[in-house]
Amino acid sequence: MSEFTRRNFIATSTLMAAALANRPAEASAPTASKQGPGVYRYKIGSYQLTALYDGTWFRKIDDKFVRNATSALVDKALTDSFLPPGIVPTSFTPLLINTGAKLILIDTGTAGQLAPTTGLLADSFATAGIDPKSIDTILISHFHPDHINGIKDKDGKKVFPNAEILVPEPEWAYWMDDSKMRTAPAEMRPMFLNVRRIFADIAKDVKRYAPGNMVASGITSIAAYGHTPGHTAFAITSGNESMLVLSDVTNHPWLFARHPEWQGIFDMDANLAVTTRRRLLDRAVADKMLVAGYHFPFPASGHIVKAGSGYDLVPVMWQPL
Repeated sequence: MSEFTRRNFIATSTLMAAALANRPAEASAPTASKQGPGVYRYKIGSYQLTALYDGTWFRKIDDKFVRNATSALVDKALTDSFLPPGIVPTSFTPLLINTGAKLILIDTGTAGQLAPTTGLLADSFATAGIDPKSIDTILISHFHPDHINGIKDKDGKKVFPNAEILVPEPEWAYWMDDSKMRTAPAEMRPMFLNVRRIFADIAKDVKRYAPGNMVASGITSIAAYGHTPGHTAFAITSGNESMLVLSDVTNHPWLFARHPEWQGIFDMDANLAVTTRRRLLDRAVADKMLVAGYHFPFPASGHIVKAGSGYDLVPVMWQPL
């Protein structure tokens, strides 16, 4: 696959967007005019993006949380960031893109199944004044529960009944493979079962995309493997502006951006995850791209800068519209 650069994405996306613009619009999506709690809006070109807060899991960790760093080093990184030792606050922030014609949601939240302090996405939608029925497209980055569980409610009904669902082809191939489920470690079996709970009865309606291709007008998928076999990031381009949606390339920024070589317990291919992390963070630094990180502190966006042998997140300043 050709090297990912901001210039390549802008050029490619401009051509694709021009082609798509000739199609009749299937929906009219007016932009909003104010911010709200659990909702943060900003613009990339003519696109309006809305960060939607789904809550924070205050995750208690042990000495296995980072495979190649001691608990003492991890605790020091936490306390250096004015966080309590032994607890990693992990936020969840799906991202909504309003292209002016369509509403596109990247990932769907936890459905409140990780902690009582999560599952706030429905409230955020209400605050934003957006009916889940109006979502046209859902883009899934990977199949961990905090990214797919919000597709359905507790009764198994679709939360976004009118949305087409697009998922990475290699992610689908791995998690829906019965032979891989049979041979997977016991602790991973619930993950396979959860994927089937979400997708089995709607499989015929789920579209698979090859990472590296455009998946919607102005949105290009980026292979970002390592966290999971088909983990995908996204570049959003409108006009001359672009941003990088990191998905789970970097989990907690003050651990895994400042220490990109650290291998989190949640990364399935830890060595590949480290390589991917450095590659995409280097690109964000070089092109000074705005980034969004699913687990970054709300509103989960900012810029990446080099910091010694690692990186640091410079969060966006809250702005009115």
